[in-house]
Amino acid sequence: MILPLSSAGDAERAAPTVRDHLGGRGILAYPTETVYGLGSAADAESLDRLAALKGRPAGKPFLLLVSGRAMAERAGLVFSPAAHALAEAFWPGPLTLVLRGGEGKLPDALRGPEGGIAVRHTSHKAVARLIGLLDQPLTSTSANRPGGPPAPGAEQIVAMFRSAYDAGELLVLDGGALGNVPPSTIVDCTSADPVLIREGALPRAELRRGVGRRAP
Repeated sequence: MILPLSSAGDAERAAPTVRDHLGGRGILAYPTETVYGLGSAADAESLDRLAALKGRPAGKPFLLLVSGRAMAERAGLVFSPAAHALAEAFWPGPLTLVLRGGEGKLPDALRGPEGGIAVRHTSHKAVARLIGLLDQPLTSTSANRPGGPPAPGAEQIVAMFRSAYDAGELLVLDGGALGNVPPSTIVDCTSADPVLIREGALPRAELRRGVGRRAP
């Protein structure tokens, strides 16, 4: 199934179907402010299905999309002073923060080698609205095969993951064609001093202009 997702109204109409699909451990494809993503509910069984669909190597975690800092904190994630400053300055937006916490509330499969969980408040308004309506985080990884480019639109996602789509395991949310946008910038905030893991859509210089000494 393909459903439109370009506006808050689209999100409200799609939310009941998406909720049921995720509740059945289904996989979702959806637009973000960078590239199309694949995601699931944040539970161990759903993550296993997402990894199998993507062909993701074992031990490589997925990130979480949230509707805001409050949702991340409800999941037990901890904002250091640097993470707080970065989130205040750049969320919603293409900034992924790796945070401590989440024990007992989020599956360990989300946890990276540094012990943290990557999380982002997406600036794609329709997706952020959908996540708010679902009232739960959505896992995320780019909609591609390992080593290949992300699919730029709904039709390409269906072609790339045809078996899962035909079997009803993959629900596609169509936000139109997306251009060649850099991925999100990733900052590890699990220790006192933040570390830049990946310089993406937000360059280091912009982080430093925004939060000064709190930036990596």
